[in-house]
Amino acid sequence: MAQPMEIICVGNELLIGKTLNTNAQWLAKRIATLGLSARRITIVGDDVDEISSAVQEAIQRNPRFLITTGGLGPTFDDKTLEGLAKALECKLEINEEALTMVKEKYRKYADEGKIKKAELTPPRVKMAKLPEGAKPLFNPVGTAPGVITEHGNITMLALPGVPSEMKAIFDGSVASLLKQVAGDATFFEMSIEATGVIESETAPLIERVMHDNPYVYIKSHPKGAERISRIEFHFSTTAKNSGVARKRVSKAFVQLSELIQEKGGKIKPIKAEN
Repeated sequence: MAQPMEIICVGNELLIGKTLNTNAQWLAKRIATLGLSARRITIVGDDVDEISSAVQEAIQRNPRFLITTGGLGPTFDDKTLEGLAKALECKLEINEEALTMVKEKYRKYADEGKIKKAELTPPRVKMAKLPEGAKPLFNPVGTAPGVITEHGNITMLALPGVPSEMKAIFDGSVASLLKQVAGDATFFEMSIEATGVIESETAPLIERVMHDNPYVYIKSHPKGAERISRIEFHFSTTAKNSGVARKRVSKAFVQLSELIQEKGGKIKPIKAEN
């Protein structure tokens, strides 16, 4: 069974619809391909109490990993680490390793002529204040380090909200940690498109196939209104190796295809990934 994970995305811009939450989509996809499972994605605003509450609620569900995105920068509304510290009932403190990372980045910016001075102003030092016991994760793209800390059996990872920075830290420092836990687990997915049947007719067919193939999840995605006959069916599974995963999905694919064709529908594969 895939190890459970949760994601908490922080930012008022997400709650008011100004920014599309592409970080959540990207993380969920990467987590799945690594053989783990994102069980819940939560969005909260730039509020210490809201962040703390979301973290505490996640802790109660005891995920193996908890990832936050956003709120690590130098401005007043970057409050993720403060919220995380409150949830863990610990203090924020200047982490010397993180401070060195921040200092070196501003020195580099000054050398490149991007800024006039590399001095460590309070807003810049703020990015090096981590919850007690936490460690920084190198940010190869931006300035604010990512953060990793342990709480019981939960590994907590705080990543920046800027997508390029989030992805760089994840691929550079986080993916390997997740893969160690996932082991040889492999995620496999495949989609087919059906025409000539409507979704309500396929509902009992999906239920039957999932009953016969308990390790495969099938989700229908209508591409138009009920009367417009075009539906995507997405199959996915996580197994101990790619061979088992492909075999599971292929078996379910064949069974559902045959049932839909018996109803007069037509099938075509549209995607296969692993």
